[in-house]
Amino acid sequence: MGSNYWMFVDNSENSTITREKGYKVFGMSAKYKRRAQRMQAKDRVLFFDRNRKCWTASATIISDYFEDESPIWVPIDKPREYKFRITLKPDYVLDEEQYIDGLQLGPSLEYVKRWAPEDWPLAFWDRVHLLPSRDFKLIEDEMKRAKKQGITCVDLQGNIKWNSGKTPNLERGNIILINDSLIALDGKTG
Repeated sequence: MGSNYWMFVDNSENSTITREKGYKVFGMSAKYKRRAQRMQAKDRVLFFDRNRKCWTASATIISDYFEDESPIWVPIDKPREYKFRITLKPDYVLDEEQYIDGLQLGPSLEYVKRWAPEDWPLAFWDRVHLLPSRDFKLIEDEMKRAKKQGITCVDLQGNIKWNSGKTPNLERGNIILINDSLIALDGKTG
């Protein structure tokens, strides 16, 4: 059973490619072969876009590492650079407007405490990081919260009937009454 919490960091171009692949595969260079060998099924993963300084998705590893030289990502140094790969099952994939802002959350992470607060992005310079479980859970909880935003319809007992999943265009504290008995609340601020 997996017990490690990883963070994969990429530039915006390769982050977009990984997103287009559905966050189902990730490749690493020879520099990270030992870390790839350490990864196992049920380990958890966060994806971080280095240029935009934001978290975009979380996933669960579903395979041991394998080698595949077919080109997917744009290489930084040499062709077929990302040949050490793992397959993943995406858990939370955020829409662009839901991305978790690293500038707000990053400085509070345990992982970055060795850096001065203004230099925390330096902690994420490498592509593959092993995170403390506390940091992983904090970031993924923010992802869960972002996915829950939208209009939520509840019955009189408070049971959720549906959620729009989209950020509503409502002012703070608005509610929608339906047939004077169902209430839809703004899930972001209500």
